[in-house]
Amino acid sequence: MKVLGVNDCSHDAAVALVEERQILFAGHAERYSRKKNDFFLNDMLIEDALCFGVPEKIAYYENRTSKRFRKMLYGGVNGQYKRLYKKNIDSLKGIREYQSEHHLSHAAAGFYTSPFKEATVVVVDAVGEFETATIWHGSEHGLKKEYSLGYPTSFGLFYSAYTKLLGLLPGTEEYVLMGMAGFGDPKKYFSYVNESFPEFYLQTQNFHVGVNNFTFEIKSDQDKFDLAAAVQMVFESRLVQFMLFAKKIVESENLVYMGGCALNCSANSKIQKLWKDIWIMPNPGDAGSSLGAALLYNDTHVDWKGPYLGHDIVGEYPVKKIISELKKNSVVAVASGRAEFGPRALGNRSILADPRDPVVKDLVNTVKKREMFRPFAPVVTEEAASEWFDLDRPSPYMQYAVRCKKPDEIPSVVHVDGTSRVQTVNQEQHPGLYATLKEWESLTGIPILLNTSLNIKGEPLLNSSVDVVRWKKVNPHVKIV
Repeated sequence: MKVLGVNDCSHDAAVALVEERQILFAGHAERYSRKKNDFFLNDMLIEDALCFGVPEKIAYYENRTSKRFRKMLYGGVNGQYKRLYKKNIDSLKGIREYQSEHHLSHAAAGFYTSPFKEATVVVVDAVGEFETATIWHGSEHGLKKEYSLGYPTSFGLFYSAYTKLLGLLPGTEEYVLMGMAGFGDPKKYFSYVNESFPEFYLQTQNFHVGVNNFTFEIKSDQDKFDLAAAVQMVFESRLVQFMLFAKKIVESENLVYMGGCALNCSANSKIQKLWKDIWIMPNPGDAGSSLGAALLYNDTHVDWKGPYLGHDIVGEYPVKKIISELKKNSVVAVASGRAEFGPRALGNRSILADPRDPVVKDLVNTVKKREMFRPFAPVVTEEAASEWFDLDRPSPYMQYAVRCKKPDEIPSVVHVDGTSRVQTVNQEQHPGLYATLKEWESLTGIPILLNTSLNIKGEPLLNSSVDVVRWKKVNPHVKIV
């Protein structure tokens, strides 16, 4: 049976089409509408999904009635139920729908794509219907909830509130705060921030309305960096505390970690050694819950082959063209194959660059119209990763920030604190990108390239051939292949 999982009428609208143990398609609405974090599905996205077959069921990622009730009681800005997708997209009319629960969809997206038959499953985000953090036991019997943390206490809302205080866009630019933290001294504001979120179960502020009693004057960029560093330190401390609590509740050697907070790669590195093995699905936020809702209907693991599940730009991966352009200009843009399902480009919608050149970082930030302090990630062959980075396991989805062992040789992919957000690649995961890295290694002796998303600040990743044509007109100085 084909099931279409849906996130619509909320940030990061997305769909995922599943049949039995196979994920047929998964894509983001924003890539088609070109509206960042788009709340609504659109005909182009649905048409792409339906190329793989018409669903017999539709699975919605949360309970709309409960969500409305929480908003009615407490307010809040998430969830624009001004319209429903089935009323606006003719091809979905008449298909029976069922509704999941927000955190259950997160948990299912993680557990049923994981390699584990048994695991501790932890979901941490801003807020679903009423829950903000949950702990589950995943087993052959499915998912059993063991603990629930309720609104307004929230790890995610804590982080988003300080994101807003720093002049960034909450719900979107938390990753910028994470990058800023590396430039700051957490001591300056630590006491205040720590008191505002003393324990995960003793929070007194409702961060959904922002940080409402911050009395310090932020005068400079360095003040912002220092505050970001304090927020990151407190977040990491509380997350480790919650994870240790989860280990006591569900004793397992395996962790599945989901929710928007699982995108914080610096914090992920702090919990990495608490379990023998960890799985974070590469789209752990609300867009990925469209997949979780669909997987719940079948209640079984799928054959996870990777995140390349979206729109297809047909053709062989352009290895020779990439290497040629890197040799000439040190930077090249790539749009090839199926788009990544998730917020991070992993080779198919990427800008690749020479990590040896310290000027490249500023060049790529200029091209992407980003703040100049923003760091970039390295992509490295899996077998060479431990030689270059303090990494004891594969990291195919840029989910951990780890120490770089040779920062002077690859300065453009090392953050100010000496860490890098590593993507490892083997031949099975991505033959084209792996071949590119091996060819680059044969030329330079370094099996690493800078990898960042093919977009500019405030816009979604490129998706289709139409987007490629547009990029060539707007950014002719960076060749796209």
